Amino acid sequence: MTFETIISICLGIGLSASVGFRVFLPLFALSLASYFDVWQLNESWQWIGSATALITLGVATLVEIFAYFIPYIDNLLDTISVPLAALAGTAIMLSTVADLSPVITWSLAIIAGGGTAAAISGSSSATRITSTATTGGFANPIVSTVETGTSLVMSIISIFLPFLAFILVIIILFVIYKLYIKFRPSKT
Repeated sequence: MTFETIISICLGIGLSASVGFRVFLPLFALSLASYFDVWQLNESWQWIGSATALITLGVATLVEIFAYFIPYIDNLLDTISVPLAALAGTAIMLSTVADLSPVITWSLAIIAGGGTAAAISGSSSATRITSTATTGGFANPIVSTVETGTSLVMSIISIFLPFLAFILVIIILFVIYKLYIKFRPSKT
């Protein structure tokens, strides 16, 4: 495995984690990075760097961000965000991973990309439903702001510092696991 391949895997995992918080924002960030030649995508995924994709993903990003600030619409979005995040995380891994066989690329994309995105998205959904239940939705804009900010920061770090993004993903997943253990229903 080359150094470039390892960096591309770290980028994919970092962006996949970011997708767990917001589906379109990391795709838009990747589109920007490709459009401005900051990152080269696989041959079959270069369309993400086109002006059309950039505009489409930019509009989708804005709509998604603002929709999460509308009470109860945010919960509705959460019902579809986990499968969408898994698909987007898989797609991001496929578009970024370089120089691997298709079997390894698809395995990494499904497990590391889709799995990471789905795990984080599921945790975000649980956080929002808890916020809705305990505050009547009044704290949901705070949750949305934190999620959007985390997605933005993770996207930027993933593109410019992929190794750091990989480390942050491990930390995020560890925190999610610890919170799950702490708040899981007790067996009686």
